[in-house]
Amino acid sequence: MASTPPAGDPVQDAPQVAPPQHAAAGLPAIGHTLKIAHQQMGLVRTARTLLKVNQKNGFDCPGCAWPEGDRRHTAEFCENGAKAVAEEATLRRVTPAFFAAHSLADLADRSGYWLGQQGRITEPMLLDEGRDHYEPVSWERAFAILAEELTALASPDEALFYTSGRTSNEAAFLFQLFAREFGTNNLPDCSNMCHESSGSALNQTIGVGKGSVSLEDLHQADLIIVAGQNPGTNHPRMLSALEKAKSAGAKIISVNPLPEAGMERFKNPQTPLGMLRGTALNDLFLQIRIGGDQALFRLLNKLVLETEGATDQDFIREHTHGYEEFAATAARTDWDETLTATGLTRPDIEHALAMVLASRRTIVCWAMGLTQHKHAVATIREVVNLLLLRGAIGRPGAGVCPVRGHSNVQGDRTMGIFERPAPAFLDALDREFGITSPRRHGYDVVRAIEALRDGEAKVFFAMGGNFAAATPDTEVTEAALRRARLTVHVSTKLNRSHTVTGRRALILPTLGRTDKDVQRSGKQFVTVEDSMGMVHASRGNLAPASPHLLSEPAIVARLARAVLGPASTTPWEEFEQDYATVRDRISRVVPGFEDFNARVAHPGGFQLPHAPRDERRFPTTTGKANFTAAPVEYPHVPPGRLLLQTLRSHDQYNTTIYGLDDRYRGITGGRRVVMVHPEDAAELGLADGAYTDLVSEWKDGVERRAPGFRVVHYPTARGCAAAYYPETNVLIPLGSTADTSNTPASKSVVVRFEPA
Repeated sequence: MASTPPAGDPVQDAPQVAPPQHAAAGLPAIGHTLKIAHQQMGLVRTARTLLKVNQKNGFDCPGCAWPEGDRRHTAEFCENGAKAVAEEATLRRVTPAFFAAHSLADLADRSGYWLGQQGRITEPMLLDEGRDHYEPVSWERAFAILAEELTALASPDEALFYTSGRTSNEAAFLFQLFAREFGTNNLPDCSNMCHESSGSALNQTIGVGKGSVSLEDLHQADLIIVAGQNPGTNHPRMLSALEKAKSAGAKIISVNPLPEAGMERFKNPQTPLGMLRGTALNDLFLQIRIGGDQALFRLLNKLVLETEGATDQDFIREHTHGYEEFAATAARTDWDETLTATGLTRPDIEHALAMVLASRRTIVCWAMGLTQHKHAVATIREVVNLLLLRGAIGRPGAGVCPVRGHSNVQGDRTMGIFERPAPAFLDALDREFGITSPRRHGYDVVRAIEALRDGEAKVFFAMGGNFAAATPDTEVTEAALRRARLTVHVSTKLNRSHTVTGRRALILPTLGRTDKDVQRSGKQFVTVEDSMGMVHASRGNLAPASPHLLSEPAIVARLARAVLGPASTTPWEEFEQDYATVRDRISRVVPGFEDFNARVAHPGGFQLPHAPRDERRFPTTTGKANFTAAPVEYPHVPPGRLLLQTLRSHDQYNTTIYGLDDRYRGITGGRRVVMVHPEDAAELGLADGAYTDLVSEWKDGVERRAPGFRVVHYPTARGCAAAYYPETNVLIPLGSTADTSNTPASKSVVVRFEPA
């Protein structure tokens, strides 16, 4: 039997701290997986559900976007994927009686952990103007309210349509189609807060804003550089791929401000020897200062250029543009400045150079540690420069590998969830549906918050996610949301965003990945795109948590019918009844999806085309891969301050908190901790176990404070600190964003410490 949810919030003000661990997974991961699954689902449901995760005839994990190989293990999931599945497939329920017992003020005082533990939402709920409790509402009335509010707007651009990365391809395509037929490109999404910098950099340099490698490429690589990423917690199944690459002779460099257990040693729980001994993954750990990555890669590029025979001149001559300007800029790179920016030693960098020079097939993987800085786009372009010098794009076992976080965040963008769509996409959409899509660019996440704050946007509609907890500058963001006339969330479970409402608020409960989806034409499946461009089907196998749930495609189709009315010639009802008809339309609008229904019927799906990888063809403005030569930047921190990065605990996926422990870092029973190097702590007078307020400093002079954090002496890079989000999002100024991509700079926050 599953356990009941906690009645009260657990005490979090006295976290316990032990030494960090030096290996990931193994028997503890199995034990923790089974414990969480049993608490949420019970034994029988656990077995029935977990054996379907990431299987060809099963459902795609609602967690990360790491791909699966053609041959699947019986247990094709990781600890954190199992937690994500257990939370969705839970037997706990949030009924109208729950909302009657808990006022909005009561829910707003609860932690995100407590809210998430209550279970699946069973009926549509309305918080009417002036009321203090959510109350049940019929679907018909909910859509009527949406139609009333949306059609009353002075302009379609006063509406915001946000998308979470869990949304399926079919739902995402319909959502963007509705928004554009309604008349706006205001389609902010979670990519704006994570890999927007990757897309911006890759589109400019290689012409495609996605990674260029496959899982097989990782297995064939000579060298894999993992920069600004913690696979052991954020993408645990990646450790298996790294292990396989190591067994084939690959070398691995990890570039990160914190040592991470998963990169030190991986104890594969799927093999007896793996659980006993494990595999050491790192061959070199470069403990870089936060924000020093561009300087590191620029110096490596200078040294490659200075090494006779180290550049692939045939590739450079035939396939690239801008080499001479880049080479001249790189030649001026200064060793001393690089050592200051990175905190590394000369032998560290020379060791890394030797590994680069010894490798013909190099892959660079990265995540938020590179994408969430002011100079993030320039940093990723510098990574591309290194690969271009070595001819390492469009070669088996080599290329760029931005590791996406959410399970279909890449697919949502492919389907047109983008506030700045390409004209060719809009032209194809208009031809297919006989509509006239707006050409004016819409709002991304940061600009959407500003529009709400400034009264320029009045309706906020979220297709999944936890917008209030995921976004920066918490006080500003929540105040902005409260200015809306209507806030709407399509959700499976409760989260913080349901407590931060406009004058009216709707919660629209939806099916999850694990749920059977049966429409008038029969049982349906949806599709997703993984981090490496593989598109495959996802079929839930559980009875829905309530008969009152609608699927995401059904919600969008009914929303469109209510708002657009008979004037719309789009067959919304047909789309709701049979998702294959949606895929037929996608096949005629989105390049690479030709004959979609037939190809996705193949077990394991199909791979999307990628011109740089497949043909060494680069669809950029120059027609070639572009070297770039941006000035080197890195954060400058005043005396008495540290540079804070926000990060996840091991009991966390994005803003979903599964528990209060961070097992690999030795922290249990609480989340309000700040990790500081012992020598920095001594200089600042911060004793281990002391409590402090974190106060961020930015050019606007506004004081942003996160109170009551326990100091943990931890082996971070000198001058750096780390703490969990969303608790520290309050410290990130809304205007502190990456150049070009406008991604919040969540990894570059200057903080001072004041007594709690």
